[in-house]
Order: sequence, then structure tokens, then C-alpha cells
Amino acid sequence: MSKEQKIRDIQHFGEEGGVVPVIDHASTSTFLDPNDMQKVFEGEIQGCYLYSRHTNPSVTAFSQKLAAMEGSESAIGLSSGMAAISCAVLQNVKSGDHIISSNTVYGGTWALFKNILPSFGIEISFVNPSEINEFKNAIKENTKLIYTETMSNPLLGVSDIKSLGKLAKENELKLCVDNTFTPLMVSPIDLGADIVVYSCTKYISGQSDLIAGAICASDEFISQLIDVNNGAAMLLGPVMDPKVAYDLYARLDTLPIRMRAHSMAAEVLIKKMNKENIDGIIYPGLETFPQFELFNSMKNNSFGNGGMITLDCGTLEFATKLAQHLQDEKFGLFAVSLGFSRTLLSCPSASTSSEIPKEEQEKIGLKNGLLRMSIGYCGDSEILADRFISCYNKIIQG
Repeated sequence: MSKEQKIRDIQHFGEEGGVVPVIDHASTSTFLDPNDMQKVFEGEIQGCYLYSRHTNPSVTAFSQKLAAMEGSESAIGLSSGMAAISCAVLQNVKSGDHIISSNTVYGGTWALFKNILPSFGIEISFVNPSEINEFKNAIKENTKLIYTETMSNPLLGVSDIKSLGKLAKENELKLCVDNTFTPLMVSPIDLGADIVVYSCTKYISGQSDLIAGAICASDEFISQLIDVNNGAAMLLGPVMDPKVAYDLYARLDTLPIRMRAHSMAAEVLIKKMNKENIDGIIYPGLETFPQFELFNSMKNNSFGNGGMITLDCGTLEFATKLAQHLQDEKFGLFAVSLGFSRTLLSCPSASTSSEIPKEEQEKIGLKNGLLRMSIGYCGDSEILADRFISCYNKIIQG
């Protein structure tokens, strides 16, 4: 059964039979048998609603729908993407443990790994995600977790999830994958990942009007996360608001349509950019993309190649000037984030990847002149692509 059908087949009804679930705002729940409350705190009973920091009916409804999409046994909605990453990692490691991470991760993730986790005695090794042997050679006796992104931000580098999953299992490690850029397009659980994290703020929301995150994993791992004594999600407290959970639940139904629309709009622009012989295009749908074959072997074909395009403009000055022209001509908006119905433009070296020191940016190939474009689907794609070409040519011609 397709992921799209699995999303559709999850249906929660309102209290009076409404076709949509109600929003449960209650912060605490009643126990008809007082003995059951004690059993929940002692871990003898699972699945009971206790307190909204533990579980909430609205959040559970969204989580079940997301798990169906992802193909995981279970899921949990949290307050942000960084909350999801932090909880997923901290539930797997403790002081004295070691993590191997891709060196091209999102700037916030890099800063968490480099600046925060070592203060808790957790060791990090950053490696090139394109080289499986670097992951293999970095494994130590105290290694517990491999962390990567399906598609990196902003270089769009693709991780070989199947090979990493095999490596993790051979060495009794867990593989955690951030799939924020590629929901539905790639299914990391099917490829061997143990844990998948999302910033639901992006494509899953699609409207740039809320902050949220999620973790998809086994029943056992999600239960560990909400354990009242040892659960990172329970004790760190990154609660998803019930209204946010309701909104995301509803928006999951349209996610397949939106992902296809993003891909189609990006393809229109790519064709016109190629026709103009524009250099420096980074897009996984191009045969010149270094990991074109790998991406094609991993993706679910019906969702295309995604809506993310990165353009190497040579200098930050050129990239910024182009972004300004594109905003003035109503091609897109100069703003961080992605997955919005309209195109969002940013210069990663000076924004979403600025947490990474310049020497590290140079090491991983994150150049100053990169312009990241999250292509929206709102409007006429042909007209918008023509606006891009017009702006680009005006700057080139001076």
C-alpha cells in the first residue's frame, strides 16, 4: 500500500461523530481507578492519558497519522524540529558515549552537537556523508548513534541510508535520519533507519505559520521517550500544542499533493535555467548532480525530485543582490525556512548555516555565494521562472 493511501486511511472522528477529530485542550486526565495512576507512574500501564506533557489525544492522532505515512510503528509530535533532534539523540546517548554525524547537517544541529553535547560528556565525530568508510572508520567502542540527513542543508547532498542502516545494524548502533527536506519522497525507515526526525515547520506544515517537530520510530523507542522517569520527551518538556497537532493532522492529507506541486514547479525553473546555460545549479533531478543515481535508487518516484534548488552564485554579494531583485520582482521572499506555498530565498553561509565556523564551511564545500531556493507552487510556474531568468540576466549584464 502506498504512503499516500496510508495517510488517507487514518481517520479519527470527533466526539459526536464529526469527520474531523476534536482539539483536546485538557492538561490533565481523570483516572476512574486511583490505583491506575500509580501504575502509570511506575511503568506498569502504558497507553493511558495522564498529563499533556506525557501524552495528549490530539497529539496522538497526529502522531499516528505521521507514523502511517513514514512506515514506522509509532511517532510522537513535539514542539519543534530541534526538540525532536535533541530528544531523539539524548534518549540514545549518555555521558561517555560517542556519536558519528554527517558534517553537512543543518547549522542548528551542528551547533547542538559541537557546542552543547560535549558539555554533557558526549563525544562527536563529524564525517563526510558521501563516504561510507568514514562512518565505518569512526566507530569506537563507545559509539551509540549514527546521525545524518537524507538530503543535506543547503548542499542537497544525499546520504546512502541503506548502506548506513546496514553498517549500524552490523555494529549494534542506531541510525537517526533527519528527513525534513524529503517527506514522502524518501522513506528512511524502509531503507534501514531506526529513527526519523522532522521539522514539521517545513513541508509537513506547508504554511510557515507554526513551529513543530516529530520523531518516528519503534513502539519501544517512543515509549522510552515518554517514560515518566527516564524519557527525554517527558522530562525535557518539549510539548506539542494540541491546536498545532490538529492543524498538522489535517495538513497531512494534502502533503502528497503539495510535494508533487513543489517538484513540478522546481522542474519548470530548472528547465529554463538550463536553457539559459546558467552554471552552478545544484538539484538532485539533474544528471550532473553527483549523487543522481543514488537519489534515484532511494526515492519514491511519484513525488519527483523535490522543491529545493541551490545555486552557486560565486559570491555572497551576487547571491544577496539576486535575492533582492527576485523579491522585488515578486519571484520569492527573502526569508529562512522552506516548504512554503511561495518561494523562499536565503543565503545559507550568512543565515541557516552561520553557526558553522567559516573554516568548517570551507571544508564541507559550503561556499559564501550559495543561494538556497525553496520553490513554492503558488502562481504560474512559467511566469515565475521567466521572472527568475530576467532578474539573473539583469545582474549578469550589469
